Amino acid sequence: MNEEHFYNVSMNWESNGKTVICSPELDLTNNRVGSCVELEIAAPPNFPKAETGFWSPEHMFTAAACSCLMTTFVAIAQNSKLEYTAFSCRGKGKLERVDGKYLMTEIILEPSVKVYQEKDVERAARIIEKSEKACLITNSMRSKVTLHPTITLAAVEA
Repeated sequence: MNEEHFYNVSMNWESNGKTVICSPELDLTNNRVGSCVELEIAAPPNFPKAETGFWSPEHMFTAAACSCLMTTFVAIAQNSKLEYTAFSCRGKGKLERVDGKYLMTEIILEPSVKVYQEKDVERAARIIEKSEKACLITNSMRSKVTLHPTITLAAVEA
């Protein structure tokens, strides 16, 4: 992939402290002008005067790492013909004050995969590791990325 790609977003701050973020590429209404999927964001709940119940930039940063790991895993698993029944990933982003600035210093990813056969357990683990190394989002972050995968066998129905 040698060509450049751009991902567009726009934001509008609302007086209640929330911001509405939108991307025209995510238009679900057949490309009507000015219409797009919206997501409300605010400062994290532990910050002073923050709204609760909304996505924060810190949550979105962590979610970007989780979702990139997932999409990369799905692509590599498909190309490798790995048969699995489930994939999920929990992520934890660590915010710290370093040299007087707040930084997301670590992203802990806990992917979980269920495979059908015992012989695929080790292979799935290798594909998760390969996915983390190929993930363009985590490769773009300065944060330390820690991986704690879990591979289990899917229950066999009798």
